[in-house]
Amino acid sequence: MAILHGWRFCPRCAHALEHGEGRVTCGSCGFVGYANSSPCACALVEDEQGRLLLARRAVEPYRGLWDAPGGFLEEHEHPLHGLRRELREETGLEIEPVAFLGVWMDWYGAGPDASATLNMFWTARISGGEARAADDVAELRWFAPDELPPPEELAFTLLPSVLAAWKGARP
Repeated sequence: MAILHGWRFCPRCAHALEHGEGRVTCGSCGFVGYANSSPCACALVEDEQGRLLLARRAVEPYRGLWDAPGGFLEEHEHPLHGLRRELREETGLEIEPVAFLGVWMDWYGAGPDASATLNMFWTARISGGEARAADDVAELRWFAPDELPPPEELAFTLLPSVLAAWKGARP
C-alpha cells in the first residue's frame, strides 16, 4: 500500500481516513482511494543491425543506470499513444510498435514511498525523428544483444527478465 503511505486525511473533505487492505476510506464523505499500480508503456527499439536502444537515466530513482525508453501513462491515455509520446519526449524518435512483448510488475523508487508499477513492453522500430537524449534521459546508446549492460547497471529489477524475453523472441 505504498502509494497511500502517509495519507491521513480525505482529499475531498479533510476528515480522517481509515486504512484498509489496499485502500483508504473516508467515513464522512464516502471517498475511497485504492492502492493501484501505475501503468507504464516502454519500448525495446531495435535498429537495422539488431541493436537495442537503452537510455541512461538523468533523474532519480536510479539516476545513471540504464533503462528502456518509456514511462508513465497519463490519465485515460491509450498505452500505444503513451508509448509513442514517451519515446518522442525522451529520445526524439518516432516509433512504430512491432510486437507486444509482455507485462512485468515492479516498483518505482524504494522504501515506503515507492509506488507499484504495471509495465507493458513492446518491441519497436524507428519510423522517424533524430535520436537525442531529452526529458529525464542523460544518454542514449545502442547495444548489441551480446553486449547489454549487466544487471547491476540496469535501473529496475524487471529489466533482466525483459531483456531475456526480448532475446528469446528474436529470430
